[in-house]
Amino acid sequence: MSRSVSSTWAVLLASSLLLTACTSPEGSGDDTSGADAAGYPRTVDNCGHEVTVDAPPEQAVSLNQGSTEILLSLGLEDRIAGTATWTDPIMEGLEEANEEIPRLAENQPSFENVLDTEPDFASASFESTIGQGGVATRDQFEDLGVPAYVSPSDCAWGKDNESGGDGSRSEALTLDAVYEEIDDLAHLFDVEDRGDELVDELQGRVDTATEDLEASDVSLMYWFANSESPFLAGCCGAPGAITAETGTENAFDDTEDEWPQINWETVADRDPDAIVLGDLTRESETAESAEDKIAFLEDNPATSNLTAVQEERYILLSGQAMNPSIRTVEGVEQVADGLRDLGLAE
Repeated sequence: MSRSVSSTWAVLLASSLLLTACTSPEGSGDDTSGADAAGYPRTVDNCGHEVTVDAPPEQAVSLNQGSTEILLSLGLEDRIAGTATWTDPIMEGLEEANEEIPRLAENQPSFENVLDTEPDFASASFESTIGQGGVATRDQFEDLGVPAYVSPSDCAWGKDNESGGDGSRSEALTLDAVYEEIDDLAHLFDVEDRGDELVDELQGRVDTATEDLEASDVSLMYWFANSESPFLAGCCGAPGAITAETGTENAFDDTEDEWPQINWETVADRDPDAIVLGDLTRESETAESAEDKIAFLEDNPATSNLTAVQEERYILLSGQAMNPSIRTVEGVEQVADGLRDLGLAE
């Protein structure tokens, strides 16, 4: 199915948006009556683009799991018209909020399916979702009156998505990027107090997890997926933020690529102290689950003699924790706990 919207879809959505505006309780055609009292329109600077909403979104589509989990954590489940592109089960504590939200696709949906929800806002975690080659570009959404927001962790903070693969970074990502996304979405949806509380909670969790943690001489390798040509974390994405918070070292911190594909012989040369494994439930690459990864590591001649494999030093994370998202805080907690459990840190 084509990724570009047809003129028919444009007419249908434009008509739908016009009908909604004409029948809204704020008035008939007067954009200022209800909006001014609530402080609208509101605008955020999103990676060099101005994203403006004329009222709190009521029919949002959230096109990556990370974005969806932030909106759910802000208590906005009644304003999500659809979600897509999942790697893991829903974050613990959000199961009930997620139950009634339509899943447009397990992976990337078509633009037409997204428009069927009559969205008034679109958000995504990656430019590969809202951008060239994704569901649609920002311009395609905005030409239909749908403001489109992309996580700043993927389109700012030194991220270059034109460098090939999953992109590269010229500066290290920190959890401030996640907090910025929470602040932006809370502002646009008029739930700033909830956003402040959520950021405070996350910062407190990081402080608790890393208190008195000493693991500066421990090297970690982060394996996301694929056994033939594994995607391993470079220096500066979400695993880099986890590494910085836990005071450890990344065995591949000499590459700025987000998820370079590195051969197993090079891994053997680096011989990390412990291996952080993505425990994914999707079916997109080989060796998605942690179970499959461990079986491969222990059977493959190039990896079976690694110190971490011989000592069974594995730490399991969700895929979302290894992407810049609210779950990266969970990743900090789980890596810190894992280091202690393995006897690699106090």
